[in-house]
Amino acid sequence: MVAPPDNDVLWARALHYTHKDGSPALSGVSLGVRQGEILAVAGPCGSGKTTLLRCLSGMVRVREGEVWFNSAPVHTLGPLARERLRRDRFGWIDPAPALVPELNAWENTALPLMLRGTGRRRAKVAALEWLERLDVGELARRRPHQLRQAERQRVCIARALAPAPTVLFADEPTAPLHRADRAHVLRTLTTAARSHGITVLLATHDAQTAALADRTVALQDGRCVKSVHLPPAGDGDTTEGRAACSLSV
Repeated sequence: MVAPPDNDVLWARALHYTHKDGSPALSGVSLGVRQGEILAVAGPCGSGKTTLLRCLSGMVRVREGEVWFNSAPVHTLGPLARERLRRDRFGWIDPAPALVPELNAWENTALPLMLRGTGRRRAKVAALEWLERLDVGELARRRPHQLRQAERQRVCIARALAPAPTVLFADEPTAPLHRADRAHVLRTLTTAARSHGITVLLATHDAQTAALADRTVALQDGRCVKSVHLPPAGDGDTTEGRAACSLSV
């Protein structure tokens, strides 16, 4: 087992994952992600994007390979340790908005903060700030059934950003939104991530969404087929120095 590079917050080597029906989802994917980087994982439906995010976040265990977070081996952790990691250090946005029906919008947004031990008043202030940034502040006291799907998704995005996770996994986060709304929400997400130093893994099939990332890794049939970097902003990095995605054959 080889330790990852020091400057990678997430690092994976030779990941293999098979669905319960026996069909392969990932076949030898390797990549590294730097602290504060926004990485787009692009590819068509069925290419392995969601599975890759689920493996990197510890939501599922890989069949073969290694996943490291801040030099700690996620692939060796048990279920409870992976759950704590997701609660305390990771954020997740699903393509379909999922909120606790008994809680209103601000309570849903504040929930991850309170689970981490933040007091209710402080968590409410942070939740309301994020709801305002995502243009749903006036809906803070409404419950999920009183919100449109696009509004529920904005609440989900606010909930994921409010605790300032180390890594945010966003699986097609603007899928329920109208195209006119997507650009604004994505700009809010990426700007917030950069200002707070949050690393983002953004699964998408949309080229315009991927263009907002610092780097794009393309998947096809569970394999990395291409990695595209934007030029570094004066930090002396080269493409060779950035962690790339490898293709296993």
